[in-house]
Amino acid sequence: MNIAHSYIETSVRQALEEDIGTGDVTGEIIEQTSTSCATVISREAAIICGTTWFNEVFKQLDSHIHIHWHITDGDSVDANQLLCELNGSTRSLLSGERAALNFLQTLSATASLAYKYAQTIRSTNAKVLDTRKTIPGLRLAQKYAVSCGGGVNHRTGLYDAILIKENHIIGAGSIQQAVESARQQHPELSIEVEVENLDELQQAMNANVERVLLDNFSLQQLSQAVKLNNQQLELEASGNVTLDNILSIAETGVDYISSGAITKDIKAVDLSMRLKTENNK
Repeated sequence: MNIAHSYIETSVRQALEEDIGTGDVTGEIIEQTSTSCATVISREAAIICGTTWFNEVFKQLDSHIHIHWHITDGDSVDANQLLCELNGSTRSLLSGERAALNFLQTLSATASLAYKYAQTIRSTNAKVLDTRKTIPGLRLAQKYAVSCGGGVNHRTGLYDAILIKENHIIGAGSIQQAVESARQQHPELSIEVEVENLDELQQAMNANVERVLLDNFSLQQLSQAVKLNNQQLELEASGNVTLDNILSIAETGVDYISSGAITKDIKAVDLSMRLKTENNK
């Protein structure tokens, strides 16, 4: 997934504005001429993601900060592994530390969890999809992280693909009417329909949509849906997906499994930044 640099610049600018505001008053205790080297290590095994956001924090704060990375986005690291080294103004390093680590920890957490889900079903043909259940303001960043972890991106938002859900169907009158209206208004977009039983699946198949979302189907119902569909449409399973049950879901033969957990039920990866002033090596 390609991310426009302007998006990263804006995200970082907002993060710095909320953190530094009118100035880092604690940083003023450091001599302006002080320079330091710093290292960032991972305290736990993880899939690293967010290096561009990390770099942008220091670029916006102080373009003279030099960063040397030992890894790239998508790399797997072990506990206590060195990720990067930084050199430059001590004040700038301290002022940017939290914002930079926030991006790196959050996006690495997303990539790491997506990796766990994807690896759990690697023996099947199913793929893990993300959802719109993302941290506000970090939609594209987290979707990029999912791809770094081996997952697949679903629609970005409400504007780039059509997903007809239960309330849309109620409002339109039927699955067929909802699909016909969607095709008429946006013939250029793919259409997916959420169904809650096999009868609705048959209606979606009759409407010849590209994909059907099987909402909260049991494993038995998923197997029945796969058989009924007979590879006519792409099938996506969703609802209460966990690391404990995702393999069983994948083994029913569905094409995709979507999970909001990989972007919302995350725990920041434990990273640490330590510095040493050049005057005290």
